[in-house]
Amino acid sequence: MREEKKILVRETFDRLAGSCYVFLVAFDRLTVADVAVLRKRLKEKSAEYHVTKNPIFRLAAIERGLPEFAADALRGATAIVTGGDDPSGIAKVLQEFAEDKEREDRLKLKCGVLDGRPLSAEDLVGLAKLPPLAELRARLLSLLQAPARNFLFVCNAVPQGLLRVLLAHAEG
Repeated sequence: MREEKKILVRETFDRLAGSCYVFLVAFDRLTVADVAVLRKRLKEKSAEYHVTKNPIFRLAAIERGLPEFAADALRGATAIVTGGDDPSGIAKVLQEFAEDKEREDRLKLKCGVLDGRPLSAEDLVGLAKLPPLAELRARLLSLLQAPARNFLFVCNAVPQGLLRVLLAHAEG
């Protein structure tokens, strides 16, 4: 392998190693201005967008130990999206960009990998529909607190009832 190719594989490997996910997108007919807008939106979520050659990505993915990608996923112009700690938020940014009316059919979700598990394009759309990470954490916390809160209400019911009887007796 040529030295330039080794360097490109190493750079791509480093991007893959620094992220728990990688999303592959096709970017046919995206303009430079479109890419700048997309990169800005992704940067707000601490993610990166990089165009890579399919053979380079395939070698880096194998070296990283990612699952095998479908043959059609690594065909045509491919960009990878990595980084950030909110995969559903990143998928949402990509999905919204792909559905944007003024950029229609210019960006297409191909597939991805999340925590070592392969994702299809449909899985990425489903991931994009999830609520933001902060909201999911809040929901989980609420579910965890509910049994303790309900137990506290039950424990307080008897003393409150007794207090009401005593107050009613004192007033009456």
